[in-house]
Amino acid sequence: MSMQSERTIQELRTPLPASEVLARAKRFFMERSNLYAAFLEKDGPTYAAFRGQGGEELIIGATPAASGGTLVTGSTYLFDMQVARFLSTLPAMVDGEGVAAPVAPPSPPEGAS
Repeated sequence: MSMQSERTIQELRTPLPASEVLARAKRFFMERSNLYAAFLEKDGPTYAAFRGQGGEELIIGATPAASGGTLVTGSTYLFDMQVARFLSTLPAMVDGEGVAAPVAPPSPPEGAS
């Protein structure tokens, strides 16, 4: 996996239901009135697709996580800082000891260095 791919896909596991995550994403990205505002283009029960400055696409996906809660994935090329900021507004799942439960990064494809 390239450095760019690792930077443009971000994940977090949260106790919030997918519907709440997506409602928060719509408010967060659509209500920003600066250079990084994004406008809802399409949505469904597990995703919201936004279009931003210069046609930049930003996708937020939310699906039930096998380990509980909701897995939230943000993907974009230019708005990575805004995706990170949005994810930081969501409560993170915690393990039994009160520590935020990390989401394992995707494994690199076989043969990748």
